[in-house]
Amino acid sequence: MDHDPTAGHDTAASDHAGTGHLAPDEVAGSLSLPGAVSLGTGVMIGAGIFALTGQAAGLAGDLFPIAFFVAAVVAAFSSYSYVKLAGFFPSSGGVAMFLKAEYGLGTATGVFALFMYVSMVINESLVARTFGAYLLQIVDLGTPSFWIPTLGVALLVVAFAINLAGNRLVQTAEGVMAVLKVGGLAVFAIVGLAYATSANFSNGSTTGGSAPSIDGFLAAVALSILAYKGFTTITNSGGEIVDPHRNTGRAIVISIAICSVIYLVLAVAVAGNLTLTEIIDAENFALARAAEPAFGTAGLWFTVAIAVVATASGVIASVFAASRMLAMLTRMKEVPHRHLGLPGTVRIHTMIYTIAFAIALTVLFDLRRIAALGAIFYLVMDIAIHWGILRHMRSRIDVKAPIVATAIVLDVIVLVAFVWVKASADALILYVTAGSIAVIVAAERLFMRAHTGPDGLMEM
Repeated sequence: MDHDPTAGHDTAASDHAGTGHLAPDEVAGSLSLPGAVSLGTGVMIGAGIFALTGQAAGLAGDLFPIAFFVAAVVAAFSSYSYVKLAGFFPSSGGVAMFLKAEYGLGTATGVFALFMYVSMVINESLVARTFGAYLLQIVDLGTPSFWIPTLGVALLVVAFAINLAGNRLVQTAEGVMAVLKVGGLAVFAIVGLAYATSANFSNGSTTGGSAPSIDGFLAAVALSILAYKGFTTITNSGGEIVDPHRNTGRAIVISIAICSVIYLVLAVAVAGNLTLTEIIDAENFALARAAEPAFGTAGLWFTVAIAVVATASGVIASVFAASRMLAMLTRMKEVPHRHLGLPGTVRIHTMIYTIAFAIALTVLFDLRRIAALGAIFYLVMDIAIHWGILRHMRSRIDVKAPIVATAIVLDVIVLVAFVWVKASADALILYVTAGSIAVIVAAERLFMRAHTGPDGLMEM
């Protein structure tokens, strides 16, 4: 991996100013602190408790609520690096600009930034399919294998239209939906806890009734981390947030805190209202089934309504952030860009590419495999962010090295456990992931060589 140290240092002043990394169609100060928090929680809640509860229960057994809590701890350590970087390099490129500052323009930045971009698009397809799975619980349209991806694609198209309308509509939509889903989930959690049955908390740790393995529990933690990774989308709007040096980090901390409480309480409520077997059987719509003991049929409709709002919010927010990140990579010449006869700005083009990619994933993969892909890509990128701070940024940013090192160790532990479990349960997805990584690395390397001058520096 090549590293141009002059690239990161020469742009330090403009990075710190926070005004040098706005795309032409983006407006500084167009996102308030509540708006940034809404975007973060929008992605997290949409991809979190609704999409991953059943999968986490299948891996961790009765301990799945603890897996969500441990994932929050891992996310808290991880967020430290992003808060520090966001305070020093607020930009609409977010993670892409962080990687540029750490590794310089070149292959390393391009590869790890694309890992992040891919994980964001994977998140969109995960949430889109979750939208379809929940909606089918109250609307009998026919074969789920057809209608789940079809409804997911429809949601992606709507999300594209809302994002096309601009920041103001996105912020307004996210704000309204954030209130609806947080309020609705709070009602669900309170009533769910009131109706919880203590016997359900120890009704068999796995489908076979045996105690969960350590690697299974850690694999559940790795999946549950996807429920928190939405905080990184806030960094992709750093150049547009009011007082970004201060509010970007605050928005990250607030978003993680809100979602940590919601996830833990909801996981306990689900565990108290369903047996483990019932949770695993309803893997893709566990919350809807958990509402029935307390609310009956009305509870099913109520929970599906919340899920529809939450997943729609998650897709809208993720498209908002992912398209901006790809636009920044285009401006940095880390990825090629072709207009292909499309009208509008580069950001509109990257939004179209993002939606097209998400639609393909939604159609081709089921929820379990989409989640596995997202977990691996995200954790690898996250490790790269932390390592870049320790290796290249400690002289420029005041960070506590033990916290960053702990974040790396935690990421490595859960990643290794997750890959180990998948190697025996679904090796195909590991082959797909390895092949995708190889293609990204090779393509980025070739592209960078085409833009590197005889002196070894990037030609901009």
